[in-house]
Amino acid sequence: MTHKDLWNSIYSKLTQSLPTHAINTWFEPIVPIALTDNELVLEVPSQFFYEWIESHYMLSLSQTIQDVYNKDLKTRFIISAEKIKLNTATPGRHPTEKTNIQPVPALNKNYSFESFIEGPNNQFAKIAAETVAGDPGKNSFNPLIIYGGVGLGKTHLLHAIGNTIRLNSPSSNIVLATSERFTLDFVNSLRKNKTVEFAKHYRRSDVLLIDDIQFFRGKEQTQEQFFHTFNELYQSGKQIVLTADRFPGEMQGLQDRLLSRFQSGLSVDIQPPNFEMRVAILMDKAEQNGVDLSYDTIEFIATHVKSNVRDLEGIIIRLLAQSSLMNQDIDFNLVREVVRERIGKTAVTDLTVEDVVRRVSELSNISEKEIVGKSRKMEIAEARQVSMYLCRNIMGTSLNNIGVYFGGRDHTTVMHAVKTIDEKRVKNKRVGKIVTSLKQEFSFSLT
Repeated sequence: MTHKDLWNSIYSKLTQSLPTHAINTWFEPIVPIALTDNELVLEVPSQFFYEWIESHYMLSLSQTIQDVYNKDLKTRFIISAEKIKLNTATPGRHPTEKTNIQPVPALNKNYSFESFIEGPNNQFAKIAAETVAGDPGKNSFNPLIIYGGVGLGKTHLLHAIGNTIRLNSPSSNIVLATSERFTLDFVNSLRKNKTVEFAKHYRRSDVLLIDDIQFFRGKEQTQEQFFHTFNELYQSGKQIVLTADRFPGEMQGLQDRLLSRFQSGLSVDIQPPNFEMRVAILMDKAEQNGVDLSYDTIEFIATHVKSNVRDLEGIIIRLLAQSSLMNQDIDFNLVREVVRERIGKTAVTDLTVEDVVRRVSELSNISEKEIVGKSRKMEIAEARQVSMYLCRNIMGTSLNNIGVYFGGRDHTTVMHAVKTIDEKRVKNKRVGKIVTSLKQEFSFSLT
């Protein structure tokens, strides 16, 4: 029985025991990759996908495999972005025995410069990456080191460089590996007395792409091997691109001579996306995943999920999953629930008057100073009244305290502002939309 035949039988049996929406969402995208004596290898679209199957359907899947195959069979998942060439049986060797050097992960074709959303937080990094991809090894950007926090797009740019070079120069030998993969290959080569084979595998590359070099810290022998690999490639004019979680000069646990080599090239950072970037990313991810979200909902998510792109994408996928599995409409309550689950209660801080004024300022394009000042211009006065209304109705701040904050105004002025906005939000759609949006947003922060 081939891996495809086995999976077809498993899939068919699962359709008899699981709901249709579960089959369509979680099992239809699975691709069978290989079958050995004791292992079935399946490819899934993402890490989130794998984790969901493991936590919700692993028991059903294992039981179905047992029923269909009539023997113990392990299941191994690989992520499509990390698809690797799998071991096959050869004469005299057990089919699950690993070779010394495992083929490195394939480039993810979805990671391109065109699909990378550019903003002030990552513009320089993208330009540097495009420059290297256009003329690898021929400029002073060698090595190119892209650094920044988790989920900001470093790996995306690393793969985009590889994909562009492969498109422009199909014969180029591009070697992509994580630091863990490099270390594991080296350890295996020591165990099997094949360090020469290990060295050749990496040093014959035209372009070497290494992800997350911070994990070399504290691994002296691995660093020694990487140092010699780096030197040979650099002196041969080959391009080296690395990613890290921080500026190389700030890394502890790496040899000084390695740090010196790293700093001889160009280091570019990627910062967390600003509000506008987060909105753009959410709109793009929602469109890619076929999730219909209103602009107000997207703004709400972007306001609260600020850390990285991966979290923003995770919100979209979770909404899609929740809607599919629970047959729920994606409304504000569901979005709010998913956002709270994602960022955790500890990430939500108490709301202050300053927070209200700052957010009204952002929406109205009127400075905070003008909102709390004395100007009676219509648009400024309205922004001030909206702020007072929200402080009173959402936070329950006393009339006197609101008045003091807004330039020492009398409590009757605050009462008038609250009454005015209460009437306007019903009669004026623009004001109503602003007030409703901010009330939803601030209520989230207070619960």
